[in-house]
Order: sequence, then C-alpha cells, then structure tokens
Amino acid sequence: MQLSKSDYMLFLRHPAWMWLKKHDKNKLPPISEETQAIFDTGYLFESYAEQIFPDAVRLGFDNFNEYRTLTPRTQEALASGAKTIFQAKFETEDLVCVCDCLQVVGEKTFDLFEIKSTTHAKVDHEYDLAFQRAVLERAGYKIRNVSVVHANNEYVRDGAVDAKKLVAITDITAEVFAKQVDTEANINNALSIMNSKMCPNISPSLVGLSALADWLEVYKTLVKIEDYSIYSLCTLNAKKITEFEKLEIKKLVDVPYDFPLTDKQRLQVLVTKQNEISIDKNQIKTFLDQIKFPLYFLDYETFTGIVPLFDGLKPYEQVPFQYSLHKLSANGKLEHFEYLHRTNSNPAIEISKSLKENIGAEGTVLAWNDSFEKGCNTRLGRLVMEYADFYDDLNSRILDLMTPFAHGHYAHKDFVGSASIKKVLPVLIPKLSYSELDIHDGGTAQRIWMEAILDGKRDNEKEKILDNLLEYCKLDTLAMVEIYKHLVKTIKS
Repeated sequence: MQLSKSDYMLFLRHPAWMWLKKHDKNKLPPISEETQAIFDTGYLFESYAEQIFPDAVRLGFDNFNEYRTLTPRTQEALASGAKTIFQAKFETEDLVCVCDCLQVVGEKTFDLFEIKSTTHAKVDHEYDLAFQRAVLERAGYKIRNVSVVHANNEYVRDGAVDAKKLVAITDITAEVFAKQVDTEANINNALSIMNSKMCPNISPSLVGLSALADWLEVYKTLVKIEDYSIYSLCTLNAKKITEFEKLEIKKLVDVPYDFPLTDKQRLQVLVTKQNEISIDKNQIKTFLDQIKFPLYFLDYETFTGIVPLFDGLKPYEQVPFQYSLHKLSANGKLEHFEYLHRTNSNPAIEISKSLKENIGAEGTVLAWNDSFEKGCNTRLGRLVMEYADFYDDLNSRILDLMTPFAHGHYAHKDFVGSASIKKVLPVLIPKLSYSELDIHDGGTAQRIWMEAILDGKRDNEKEKILDNLLEYCKLDTLAMVEIYKHLVKTIKS
C-alpha cells in the first residue's frame, strides 16, 4: 500500500477515516450526487485554469492502468524537456502523489501549483501542498515556490469566459514551508496507522480540519447513537466532545448544569432535560408587532457556479431561478404566486418582472434566514438595473421569520438546537412534511434544475422535475405561513 495525497488529507480529517478507506471501505457511505456535483465543478474549473499554462504537457488518466503508467510517463516528459506538466506523478516506496501542475525552474527543481475550485487559498490547501512537497523531496526533487490556482472572486463575466481573468494565483510558499516538520510527523503517523491491522479510535473528538459534521455522518454508520445524544448539541466541536468523554457523558440529559456551554447550547440542554417547550411570549409579540398587512412570505431557489454562467455574474454568485410567494391578507385570505424559469437563459429579467407584478408595494415580507433573500434581491437589482429601486424597497420591508427560533424565544428539544425550517416545521406543524416530496432540500433543487435546464442531462424527466420544484418551493412558503399562524396563536393562548 502507498499513502496518497487524498489518503493523507483523510488522515488529517480523522485517522480512522483513512484506515477505513484502506482496509474496510464498504463501511464508508457512497459518494452522493451532491458530492459528485462538487467534483464536476472542480473538473470544469480545472479546464479553464489549465488554459493559463498554454505550453503545458497534459498526461492525465482515465482508468487504473493509465494511472499506473503515470510515473514513467512523467519521467519521459521531464526527459524530453517539458517545462510545465499537468498530472505529473511521483512516488517513493510508500508515498505517492499526482500534482495538478508543476513547472521546471532548475535542475530537479519545480514550482508547484494546486488547482482548487474555490475563490481563495484555504488552510486545507496548505496541508495538501505540504504533503506534495514532502513526497517530491523524498523522491529527490526540490520545490522553489508553491501556489494555489483558484477563481478570481472579482471577475465579472462579459461575453465569452476569459480564463486569464477568471483564474487567480495565490502564493503560499511560506505557509507550506512552515508546515514541513509537522508534515513529516503526520506522514509517519499516517503510514503507521495505514499499515496497522487494527482500526484506530473512531471518536469524533479526534477530528481535524473542521471535518466534524462530515465525520459524524460516517461515525453514525459505525456506532448506534441514541436520540438526544451529545452529538446532537448545536455548534459542537472536538474540544467539547473530549470534555464530554472525560466525564463519560453520552446524553444531553446527563450534562451538568454547571458544564461550560454557550447560551444557545445551554438552552438546548435545558429544554431537553426538562422535556418542555421554552417560550418567551413577550419577545415573540415584540417581533410580531412589527408586521404590517398584507403579509408576504417569500422563498427563492437559486443556481450558482464557479464559472459564471451568464453575463454580469461573478464566481459562485447565487441567482434565483424560482420563487414561491404566499400572500396573507388581514381578513385571512391566502393567495399563492410562483415563477419557475424553464429555459437555458439568465432568469433575472423574467423573475423580476413576475415578482414585481405579484408582490404589492405595501406590507411586510417574511423570509426564513432573510440575509439570503436580501442578498438575492441586491444581486437581481444589480443585474437588472431598472428593478434596482424595487429590490431596495423590497429589502427594506423584509423581516426574518427565523428570528424567534434563532434567538431562543421559542425552543423545543426536537429542534436539536437548530433554527432551520426543516427542523422547526415537523415539530410545530407535523401535518406538513418535506419527507413526502421528491425534493427535500435546496441543494438538491439547485442541482437538478441546473442539470435539467442548463446542462440538458435530464430531458426525459424534465417536466417531472419542474413539477417537483414547484411543489417543493411552494411548501417552503406555506410552511412559513403555518409557522407564523402558530406563533400568533401561541402568544394569544
């Protein structure tokens, strides 16, 4: 066995994660469609990033046999005088890495580049490149400079995508070189664990690189976790888990009252211990008193991409392709309006036109996590300047219906410390459920709309997907209507 770059990064996230990949990978969850979509985004950006190295030799591989030949092909490319190589492979007896891009700058000396589908260099990238540097140096080479090739978050598309403007390069040589000692130690530890017949400790307390949420998904497949365990504590981190383990605390009901917690965590523990709902009617009434009829409930679904899909967009900007709007009048009348973009074109103009026709100039607009909707409105106002004043006014009228839950004015143990509508709705309004829909979350909605409308990958199921999108988005705003009514009923009871 050899320790690869991806193995090493898994080791840093959790040693047992790497061991399972090497020895018992069937226990790891399969790659989800959402994760595959992230990979596809990376491949797309890589195709643009490579354009800034026009004279490079691209080795590449499409199967395992081609992967095995990468090392001799790398040596052949270097011997032939290639100055820039994509997918160069280097290996020692127990280490191997494939470099996104390297440039020859001297005798057995390289500049090393890693292509990442982000808008800036991250700490994870430093560890990634530090491993590559260690492998190359063990193989007898030297590294002069180290950089991350990423998207330029200031790039605005205007016509055909300009790779030279889309792509940016950040030098992180100093950060990578500073990790040399730690990297060597980490590699030795990883090799020891990789070659062990025993799986290391799987405790989430050993997680690194901010990977707790991801490791918990794996951990839950390995160990049976009871409801209301410590792992359901909001804003949990590895340090807190370590403290719980020292005290042998496994359930929230067993957390001592004097245990150090944030205010939000303390409230979650309290309502779990007491098995009671915590309601601050005065605070909820203060929030509701701001509302003016007619009342609108607004929700967007958006698309995005590291490579801007239409003019005027920056990398990863979220632009609505759909909205659902419920209107509640003072007399109790409820109306529904909606828009769903159905063609491979920028939705900004059409969605703006529809929304302005359906939302009045008076009344409060409620959203859930209003910073998202406000951000979308600001973006639409920039893309379609004739609607800029409309969106400015709209933002001035928006209130966040999540506020009573985010601030702990309404708390229930089954919210598990979250203010997400996906957690609040089934507790307060059990008759409404996302579980019965084909689409259960915004991430899925975004992915399948882009596949069906922009990529043309789902032509045979396009109409069904569009119907599902309408149903999902409509439930988002209907859920807000019912939660609002529940709050009103609560302060009157």
